[in-house]
Order: sequence, then C-alpha cells, then structure tokens
Amino acid sequence: MNASTDTLHPAPSVYSVRRRALLERIGDGIAVVPTAPQRLRNRDSYYPYRPDSYFHYLSGFPEPEALVVLVGGAAPRSLLFCREKDEARETWEGFRYGPDAARASFGFDGTYAFSEIDARLPELFSGVETLWLPFGTYREWETRVLALIDGLRASSRAGTRAPTRVADLCIHLDDMRRIKDASEVALMRKAAAIASAGHARAMRACRVGMTEYALEAELDYEFRRLGASGHAYPPIVAGGANACVLHYDENRAPLAEGTLVLIDAGCEFENYASDITRTFPVGGRFSPAQRDIYEIVFAAQAAAFSAIAPNASFDAYHAAALRVLVQGLVDLKVLNGTVDGMIESEAYKPYYMHRTGHWLGLDVHDAGEYVSRTRESAVLAPGMTLTVEPGLYFRPGCAAPEVFHGTGVRIEDDVLVTETGAEVYTSAPKTVAEIESLVGRQ
Repeated sequence: MNASTDTLHPAPSVYSVRRRALLERIGDGIAVVPTAPQRLRNRDSYYPYRPDSYFHYLSGFPEPEALVVLVGGAAPRSLLFCREKDEARETWEGFRYGPDAARASFGFDGTYAFSEIDARLPELFSGVETLWLPFGTYREWETRVLALIDGLRASSRAGTRAPTRVADLCIHLDDMRRIKDASEVALMRKAAAIASAGHARAMRACRVGMTEYALEAELDYEFRRLGASGHAYPPIVAGGANACVLHYDENRAPLAEGTLVLIDAGCEFENYASDITRTFPVGGRFSPAQRDIYEIVFAAQAAAFSAIAPNASFDAYHAAALRVLVQGLVDLKVLNGTVDGMIESEAYKPYYMHRTGHWLGLDVHDAGEYVSRTRESAVLAPGMTLTVEPGLYFRPGCAAPEVFHGTGVRIEDDVLVTETGAEVYTSAPKTVAEIESLVGRQ
C-alpha cells in the first residue's frame, strides 16, 4: 500500500458505523455477507483478487475466504470469519491477518476461522426469525446457508429453531450505498484525479498512425503510476467509426488522420471507481462537422449539470440533456420536425440510444434503484454520486448527412450531488480549446 493510499484508507470506525446502521435496519434478524471467491484465470493462475463490493463496504477486509455475520437483537454483534494464520502459505502467497489481528484491525466484536463457518452458523441462526442474504450475488453461498437451515429444521427435536424467513439484504445495502460518506467521497475524488490525469496523458500522447492499444497503454501507465490498482472496467479506446459501437473494447485499430478517438476509461482506487469519457481529434484539430457535433454534446452535458440538485428526479438531468441533443440534431438537419415531436416519437434513437448517466461508487454501475417500486424516478439527495454522459453517434450508412458518418462523440464526467446542486469532480480537459492545445503535445 503506497503512502497516498495510506492517507486516504478509511479508519476501522467507518466500517463499524456502517455495520451498526445495517444492524438497526435488520432488527432482530441476522445477516450473512460473503466476499468474492478467487477465480482461476488459467490452470493455476488466478485473476487479481478484488473483494465483493457489499462485503468491502461493511468490513474493509481485503482477503478472500471471508464472511461477515451481523447478529441483531438486544445485544447486536458484528462477526468476521477469515483465513487462519499460516506461515507456510504466507511464504508463497503473502500476508494473512488471521482472526486475532483482523478483530483488532477492522473493529469486529468477534472473529473466527473460516473453517468454523459450518459449525458456528447453525448456532447463530437458531431462534432467529429472519435471515438476511444479498440475493443474486453468490449462488454457492445461498445454497450453503440454506443447507444449514435445512439441518436446523432436521434437528428441531433437539430444541433448535430455524429462521422462518429469508429476505434480500440488498434492499438495505443498496439504499445505504447510494449516499456516500466523507471517506467514500475522498476516495472517489482521488480516483477521479488519477483518471483525469490518465486522459490528459492520452491526449498528449496521441499521434496519427498509432494504435488504439498504444493509446490505452498511456492510460495504463498513468493509472498505475499514480497509485490506482488498475482500470475500473475494460477501457474503450475507439477511433473513427469504432466510437459508434457503445461497448467497443477490441482496441486494436490504427488511428487515422481526420478522425476522432473516443476514450471511455476510469481507474479503481481502494475499490472505488471513476468513469470518464473524452473525445478528441487524432490529428489535433476538429473538422467543422466534428466540432458542430462536439459542441452540441458539450452543451447537452452543461444542461444536465444544471438539472442536478437535491430533490430533483434522476430522470430530470437525462431529459435536460436529451432536449439539447435533439435540438442540435434538428439544427444540423439530421432530424426534421419539432423538438417535442422528435422526443415523443423517439426519432433521435438512431443517434442517441442510451441514458445520460448512472450511479457510481464501489461499482462502476453502482448499487441503488433508479425507479421506485411505485414506478417513480429516484430522487436525488446530497451525497449521491453519478455520471453525466450524453453523446451522439453517426454510424456509417446512417440516414444523417454523409459528412457526419463514422463520427461518435461522448463526454462523461463524475458528479457529486451537494446541498446546492452538482459538483463535477473530474477534471480531464474537455473544451475544444483545451483539447486542441493539448493533443499531440507530449
């Protein structure tokens, strides 16, 4: 862990506060939250390990083979099961906390060896009415826990009583995770600063004829150099018409003169994601048609920022951006009709087919509902973090004037909802003047 990471790493009390808040929500129930398993990449080589987001949110514990158990009731407790100390394994695989050090380091009321799970959970479950599980995360854990409940039922003559209800813990965790605390905001600011520097580096390095993967390597270097663990998601480096493929990630093509390149890339810092998209001319100068498209998308993003505020609906900023984009398509004579009519008929969909943003946090598409159970849009509140990413895409062969064909533009930034509005905390260059003064100037 480098020095910059140490200064931002949340104190154990941060996780203790979250566990206590969740214990209040589950009342007399008991909650079981597993972490992610290690996954084989090939033969005996594993993918780099990353803890499950729910588990990390409640514990900060970084190792695999671990389980958080929250016991509600009159005397609530937070427990951790983790791997035991093993000097022989540590020689090969590195440091392990072990139960004793984990209890002191992460603020749990009790810690046990991972191997004791099947022996201890039935005792903890007995007499509890509601068992809370994060549904749909790890089926193997759901199966394992339900098998322990079946065992309790089978031994009911011995005085044990199995939980009578199994409920989805994500209902509570997703709601909690939508509002970021001060420690989360600090980590996300750091992730955003690193990703912003990576995008600026890529702009400076860009040259006609270099490959998309060479430009991706510039991002890789800057992310790791500044302390990120790596990319928060597979990066998109899309030159020319490739930018019209929303989830393009081949990143193999050469970058041609006269085209734009769209980079959608964010880093992960202490498990928190950033998510930035920038679009810029490979040769350093926008053509008139490219600039027209870019300025429309830029204006749409500004309109979206203005619509973000406490008590505004999540849909409001998408609607604000969409109106500017559709007006732009009408002005460019790509669409013919009124803005309201084009929105109602969805005539814009061939050129703008996605929403204007999503929640952001431990996951790039972070936890939390966008629509309530009554089918109403989520309402924004201070502490929520989200992306704002309008775009326009003109695939080759589309119905727009040919001068626009093969051009895709998206601009994306990360936003914190504040008491007064929106704070954009990503800072990669994005005005036409900033971009043209930077591209190719390494």
